[in-house]
Amino acid sequence: MADRSKALVTAPFRGEGFDTLRSLVDVVYDPWIDQVPLRLYKGPQLAERLVAEGCDILIVESDSVKGPEVFDVPLKAIGVCRGGPENVDIAAATEKGIPVLRAPGRNADAVAEMTVALLYAVNRGVVRADLDVREGETYRDGKIPYQRFRTWQLAGRTVGLVGLGAVGRATKWRLEGLGMKVIAHDPYAADATHSLDDLLAESDVVSMHTAVTPETTGMIGAEQYARMKEGAIFINTARAMLHDTDALVESLQQGHLFGAGLDHFIGERLATDHPLIGMGNVVLTPHIGGATWDTEANHSRIIADDLALLLAGKRPVNIVNPEVLPS
Repeated sequence: MADRSKALVTAPFRGEGFDTLRSLVDVVYDPWIDQVPLRLYKGPQLAERLVAEGCDILIVESDSVKGPEVFDVPLKAIGVCRGGPENVDIAAATEKGIPVLRAPGRNADAVAEMTVALLYAVNRGVVRADLDVREGETYRDGKIPYQRFRTWQLAGRTVGLVGLGAVGRATKWRLEGLGMKVIAHDPYAADATHSLDDLLAESDVVSMHTAVTPETTGMIGAEQYARMKEGAIFINTARAMLHDTDALVESLQQGHLFGAGLDHFIGERLATDHPLIGMGNVVLTPHIGGATWDTEANHSRIIADDLALLLAGKRPVNIVNPEVLPS
């Protein structure tokens, strides 16, 4: 068909969503995640690629859709395979009348599973115990493993979730299924009934699941760590910007917190000489909470289904700027 659209897809796509997309439009598929060394486009590069391929739809995950060049391309839609489209200039897209679609909740189950993994790894000393076996130090420091790794079981303990959106809710039912009492703080969720201060004081585990905003940046600092129970565990599978890392280090060094599990660091890396590196009661992972094939299948389905609605003249479910649609 002469008027059939063509999409440049630089996000990983798979599953039924990819089948749907191919039924709707012609596809130029070149995902960023398959490139070694890593390739991330910026606005001018995207614009050049769109024009060269003759595409009028753009679907990205991590590329930066910013700058006048990319918005000078006559696009029918931009799909962003993320819960929050921080990598897209929404104002510029809106000014040009370009609908922007997003994929909320795409990695909720994946990150929730990562939260549980970190929590168990910290509480049961899994990483340290594994290292003892690998190094032939089963009886390290003259103590048997049963002496070194005793801890409280998680069943029957209280976990406080800071943020009760898609990831928070996916975490909630998992932890309840493990026998934990779950409480939550979230000013935007009616069933999150605890204030932050009350949650910190009551919880044996504090787990972060809120988005980074001006209000939440640095929301967990020295004062908040001090409010936590002695021996509490701190888990952050959201973003490092939510907590004060220096204050966390101090609380751990003082022995106030039992341990911590972190899946993100500012700048996406942690210096090898950082104090957290040498702490055996801290488990560190490099921002892999959402790294599942299912996350990609989920965002593919969400974006493709909304694109189908848009191309049919209907309102997409997850449109960021509905004001661009005909009234």
